[in-house]
Amino acid sequence: MVIATPNDSHFPLAQAALRAGKHVVVDKPFALDAAQARQLMEEAEQAGRLLSVFHNRRWDADFLAVRQLLDEGALGRVAHFESHFDRYRPQVRQRWRESSAPGAGLWFDLGPHLLDQTLQLFGLPQALSLELAELRDGAVCDDWFHAALRYPDKRVILHGSALVADAGPRFIIHGTQGSFSKYGLDPQEDALKGGVRPGEEGWGVDPQPGRLLLADAGEKVFSGPAGDYLRYYAGVRDAILHGGANPVPAEEAWQVMALLELGKRSAMLQCWQPVPDSLR
Repeated sequence: MVIATPNDSHFPLAQAALRAGKHVVVDKPFALDAAQARQLMEEAEQAGRLLSVFHNRRWDADFLAVRQLLDEGALGRVAHFESHFDRYRPQVRQRWRESSAPGAGLWFDLGPHLLDQTLQLFGLPQALSLELAELRDGAVCDDWFHAALRYPDKRVILHGSALVADAGPRFIIHGTQGSFSKYGLDPQEDALKGGVRPGEEGWGVDPQPGRLLLADAGEKVFSGPAGDYLRYYAGVRDAILHGGANPVPAEEAWQVMALLELGKRSAMLQCWQPVPDSLR
């Protein structure tokens, strides 16, 4: 069963599905807090059912390019990493994502994408700091966030806004041997909205390659493999039918939930929050 409903309904619907003996895919965010996520994990284990979370942006073309670049070590040791997800939506709309309901707001909408990608690249940070704001006229929940993640040898910035008409780079990476910048968002979502079917010619191909500048080799264009959200569901299929690996294990999504919560606490107290060892 796939649960792609408002955030505050993820937990009760996933719980009901597991208790009915179903395998479950939950859209991000996993739940409203880490405690709910942990309870679902325990119920899935007791029921012997697959529980997976749709962190689909692991299969974005731009992220796959970044991952390939870092795996190859082209930039040397990464010292600074920025991930931005900005949009221009100046009018507040009457919908649950922009309401005052639990789980609404940009941090819970786009934050899970950026946090999950960061954990895939670098693992858990030592500490996290978050600032939230309501910048649009009439906003009743956060529509801007700026998070900083502290690692022993690097700093990571995660940023999102609903009020950016002229978007900057999606990714900025600085390492000991060079830098990389990438503009534009993965094309799959817009392609789906435009009626293009996954798997058609050119599916997932990024029309805006990144810019790679190496200290000893100059500047060149860099692009990675095509994006492909179908790989997630192929992984779910193989996990259910053939005992393959869960493409997004619930424990990894639980870590994302814990960081979302920790960020909220940081924003409320206006100070850095250490990441507890219990998450590791």
